[in-house]
Amino acid sequence: MSGTRLSIFPLTGAILFPGLQLPLHIFEPRYRAMVGDSLARDRRIAMIQPTEPEDDAPLYGIGCVGKITDVQTSEDGLYNIVLEGEARFRILRELSVNTPFRQVEAELIEEPAEEYLSLGERASFEHEARKFADAQGYAIDWDSVAQLDDVTLINGVSQIAPFDAAAKQGLLEAPNLRERCDLLVSLLEFFAKGDPDEGHVTLQ
Repeated sequence: MSGTRLSIFPLTGAILFPGLQLPLHIFEPRYRAMVGDSLARDRRIAMIQPTEPEDDAPLYGIGCVGKITDVQTSEDGLYNIVLEGEARFRILRELSVNTPFRQVEAELIEEPAEEYLSLGERASFEHEARKFADAQGYAIDWDSVAQLDDVTLINGVSQIAPFDAAAKQGLLEAPNLRERCDLLVSLLEFFAKGDPDEGHVTLQ
């Protein structure tokens, strides 16, 4: 079974979820070429994390493809873009290509039509999120947080939380919202304890 051909942007620590936005500053020549190619075709770029922070490093198995919804170009050819997540994907194989940027064949992951948390799950998450925010000194508008639907809240925090690459990948790969919430609560609880020698949470 053939899959979907995707141009990928491997970036450690950056994940994207369907329905959410990710601003990116594009300055490397190969990724400027990728953005130019994307704008000429379907405006889509696939975000995925490499397993190591080196060029051509192996990739994690799951990422998210996004569509460029906003683009600004500077006089020196740099791009500021905003990607809006469309679908998670699973890599089938990496393609041998002549482009300076990497491409893969992937299958898109169908998301559940409707997901929600129980009142207890939502309350547990918000409790740990408040402890985490207090420990980190973050100022949060909790009234605005309370207005978010469950999917936007859990996926949004998963996307921006300052965890390490493996932890963020675990959140992205969680098969459903409740499992992602459970993992996120565990990470927030661990991080809120405050380890003076560590700036990131590591998922073992």
